[in-house]
Amino acid sequence: MRKLVVTENSTVDGVIDMAGGWFDPLDNEVDRSDITAALTEQREAADALLVGRNTFVAFREFWPKQTDDTTGVSDYLNAVDKYVVSSTLTEPGWQNSTVLRGPLVDEVAALKAAPGGDIVATGSIQLVHALIAANLVDEYRLFVFPVAVGHGAHLFDSARVDLELLETRPFTSGVVLLRYAPKR
Repeated sequence: MRKLVVTENSTVDGVIDMAGGWFDPLDNEVDRSDITAALTEQREAADALLVGRNTFVAFREFWPKQTDDTTGVSDYLNAVDKYVVSSTLTEPGWQNSTVLRGPLVDEVAALKAAPGGDIVATGSIQLVHALIAANLVDEYRLFVFPVAVGHGAHLFDSARVDLELLETRPFTSGVVLLRYAPKR
């Protein structure tokens, strides 16, 4: 059975929305070669991306236009099977994309039951909150950035989730990867 992995970038105070302008995916001023290697490992283990409509539209408008992406994210996102949860999106307009309209639990259960690698959910705060509430997440990968912004959406905003630490990996930039599994 496939794993559903939530991967989020977070501030040290737990904010995962990017509204404060604290995260730049193409910031070339910081040496992120070790983070890039970790992300490559994760991409190689995953063959599906699960996102909500807002994140999907933002990704669709941004990543296919990146021609100088040395991290491989653009190539990966263009090639990977993308599943977007939406009741309003009619035509995804990006190759390898499927709109999921059915009940979330049923759609995700079907994806997890199909053969393949990890299914990664990222961004998509409303969707991720729904996945957490439905107890569908198998692993959390949090890239914690050394900045505090004091306000914004949090990953575990309204749900208590007991976690088991799987890995802690610091990077030269001060970012730390924290991997957790829910205690079952």
